[in-house]
Amino acid sequence: MSPNTQPTDALLFESPPSDRWYLAYTKPRQEQIAHFNLEQQAFGVYLPLFKKFKKTENGPIAFFEPMFPRYILFKPGKPDQSISAVRSTKGIASIVRFGFEPAMLHDDLVQRIRQLEQDRTQATLQELSDLKTGQTVRLKFSALSGVEGLIQSVSSKRVAVLLEILGRPTVVQLAHHQVEIKN
Repeated sequence: MSPNTQPTDALLFESPPSDRWYLAYTKPRQEQIAHFNLEQQAFGVYLPLFKKFKKTENGPIAFFEPMFPRYILFKPGKPDQSISAVRSTKGIASIVRFGFEPAMLHDDLVQRIRQLEQDRTQATLQELSDLKTGQTVRLKFSALSGVEGLIQSVSSKRVAVLLEILGRPTVVQLAHHQVEIKN
């Protein structure tokens, strides 16, 4: 190829730049299986996870679920590695395509997703909670179940709720799982 010749689009897709990621669609709830199997084939793999809190009787617990359910990012581990093997990888349903071309994401977008994931992972329950000062909530799991009140403050372990009991305003400290936002 002469110095003045521009490569065609077909050549770019045969040997993609190392700063591009492909997108695969996984089988239902098999993102972790797909992640493991792609790693075994020496692909670079990224499964963005999203920190959430689940309300339980013992209080909220943190757990992680895929940020983009049923999608996983991958890129060849070596310059000459073909992506065709991904189609038959356990856990993968298909490679996401636009027409005949596989979908690709630039590395800078993937880095922004990683930063969002890291920020959310480090966030506290209070920062991620749907409970905010001034919201109306309904109590549950207590003798006052069904009573409505106004949130005064939210901490990592407790919610201070202003209730009217016997005609007087009273602040009650409750665990996060003992209140629900009134719709």
